[in-house]
Amino acid sequence: MWTASRPLPLIRTPTMGKTDVIPAPPPAAAKVPEGTDLIEWYYERGCSDGLPLVPPTPEKIAAAITALGGEGERLLARVPPRWGSLTREVLAINMVMAGCRPEYAPVVEAAMLALCEARFNLNGVQATTHMASPLLVVNGPIRRAIGMNAGCNTFGSGNRANATIGRALRLVLLNVGGGWPGLLDKSTLGHPGKYTYCIAENEEASPFAPYHVEKGYRAEESTVFVLAAEPPHSITNHFANDAEGVLDSVCSAMSTISNNNAVSAGHCAVVLGPEHAAAVAKSGWKRHDIRHYLWAHSGNRWGDLYGNGRYGKVYNRNLPVWYKREPDARTPIVPSPDNIHLFVAGGEAGRFSAFIPGWGHMSAPVLRGVGGAQPAGGPECTDGTCSV
Repeated sequence: MWTASRPLPLIRTPTMGKTDVIPAPPPAAAKVPEGTDLIEWYYERGCSDGLPLVPPTPEKIAAAITALGGEGERLLARVPPRWGSLTREVLAINMVMAGCRPEYAPVVEAAMLALCEARFNLNGVQATTHMASPLLVVNGPIRRAIGMNAGCNTFGSGNRANATIGRALRLVLLNVGGGWPGLLDKSTLGHPGKYTYCIAENEEASPFAPYHVEKGYRAEESTVFVLAAEPPHSITNHFANDAEGVLDSVCSAMSTISNNNAVSAGHCAVVLGPEHAAAVAKSGWKRHDIRHYLWAHSGNRWGDLYGNGRYGKVYNRNLPVWYKREPDARTPIVPSPDNIHLFVAGGEAGRFSAFIPGWGHMSAPVLRGVGGAQPAGGPECTDGTCSV
């Protein structure tokens, strides 16, 4: 039996011409001396995201495994870049350490399966020097069933479900995927979403069909959406009362020369606050109108992106070949209106929205039905996972 008095198992991973040593989490059956400060014990073993962990007692682990459907040894996925094995027992342990309630299990499991889809490229997201972190957006009845916050301060603190679901994903990325900062995680700066980055769409305050319904799911089904993303960029507009006035401010926020979409294309998200969404809807606009307007009226002049020739001619192979590479050519933020993912979230008071740049063409977002639910129509899906 492994005990606290024995050396912590290590995993040696060759990176950048050297060997990095990553602490391996102790097994569920680990024994510690009576009276041990368990919070400090887990800190010493490098299993934490920097915040105190909830000690994973056998009773709490068993409850989480049951909520996941039993079969604790069942392999769910391999998590890069370490490619550790994520079983239901391992997922349950990390859920408990994050502070999750057992009823959060279906969302956590669906989100991890989505993150481990090849098209998401979690290996790249974990190891990049960029600040990208997986953003999780939940839709459907499960939001309310587990008490998620889709309203005031939805990106912030104060809600157990939002905070601990996002944190459970991060602990899995650390403890199973090995994405420890400075070792396999080479992010230059990171961002606060690398603690937890989880929200729900405010379907009740939205004048539009929910995101998952737009993508072919029934309203009574629940989904998770994951996007490798920068932090939210605030959009303020207190004067406009029509669609074009509000959305021109969104276009302005999208049109910078320094977010990753500007130079790497890919996907992005826009979160409209309910007041802004109401103003847009009053003009009779639908989701597809908004996405097409944002795509058509955002972007940058090619020359401005690359110093107007000061550093020579730049081609940039990260961008689609059909982009014109001429000084005065318009360079879209993303290649298509379909690459803009639109949500309504936040409190009902306040004329604010957010633009959330993605990581670029290196990662594609994934939409997955909770419990493997299949859409009634829309994009092609396999095993409940849809390419979006």
